[in-house]
Amino acid sequence: MKTLVIAEHDNQQLAPVTLNVVQAATQLGGEIELLVAGDQCQAVADEAARVGQVTKVIQVEAAHYAAQLAENLAQLAVDLVRDQGFTAVLAPSSSFGKNVAPRIAALLDVAQVSDVTVINSAGSYVRPIYAGNVMLSVESAEPVQVLTIRPTAFDKVEMDGSAECVQIDAAADLGLSSLVGRELSKSDRPVLGSASIVVSGGRGMGSGENYHQLLEPLADKLGAALGASRAAVDAGFVPNDYQVGQTGKIVAPDLYIAVGISGAIQHLAGMSDSKVIVAINKDPDAPIFQIADYGLESDLFEAIPELTAKLSDA
Repeated sequence: MKTLVIAEHDNQQLAPVTLNVVQAATQLGGEIELLVAGDQCQAVADEAARVGQVTKVIQVEAAHYAAQLAENLAQLAVDLVRDQGFTAVLAPSSSFGKNVAPRIAALLDVAQVSDVTVINSAGSYVRPIYAGNVMLSVESAEPVQVLTIRPTAFDKVEMDGSAECVQIDAAADLGLSSLVGRELSKSDRPVLGSASIVVSGGRGMGSGENYHQLLEPLADKLGAALGASRAAVDAGFVPNDYQVGQTGKIVAPDLYIAVGISGAIQHLAGMSDSKVIVAINKDPDAPIFQIADYGLESDLFEAIPELTAKLSDA
């Protein structure tokens, strides 16, 4: 087995989810090579060489890889598969991976297996369906296994490797797409997808002003990332990149605090793997209480300031 892992990065550092995908790749057995395609991304390649279990880093530098556009990256990966005999291609189940992997599978004319949470062996996997209510066993006999990996289902590999780094020539720019611009939320708080503590607010917050006034001080005290339900995002309380759930980010922190979130199935699909779940809601029948390890039936406008004050006194 020879596996190609597509590294997600910003030309400055690896995205943490790449380490989870490499861990998943180890369960396929055989060699693991990491593709780092970008522009002026030597720092990323150097970091990738330290990723445990990786035997080789393939570095490709070109201006048309700077934005990690899926069309060019997918064609590069397909060329590597055909030229170097890779039998599996893995990417994270992030926006990046979900954009690139299906194109790779289509160009190779194979069926992709998405959102893999368990790898039994090459060709035998488990993945969630119906918003995580059913775990499906999947058998694939495709000549090249193209998988997206749910990062929260696998631990990160250690940064104790010393892989060989090889630079190869870039493929031609297909010219099928171009980056117009990106609007990114900037915050000093931990990244939502990899934070160990997450504080999320839902429709019960009432407004964006309430969300920020109540949850930001609490998150600051805990050193937590901020999240939200789809209802809160749709209501305009917070930006889209705060969303946790089936159509948002999948998280599995050590502590997840759900404030004013009823617990719709789509939201639970994105956070039910959290190690400890705390729910604060005034509705005793809210579905979130069914999966919460600790539930507080209380008015959030009283409970959150009191909790924040207690943390300040501690």
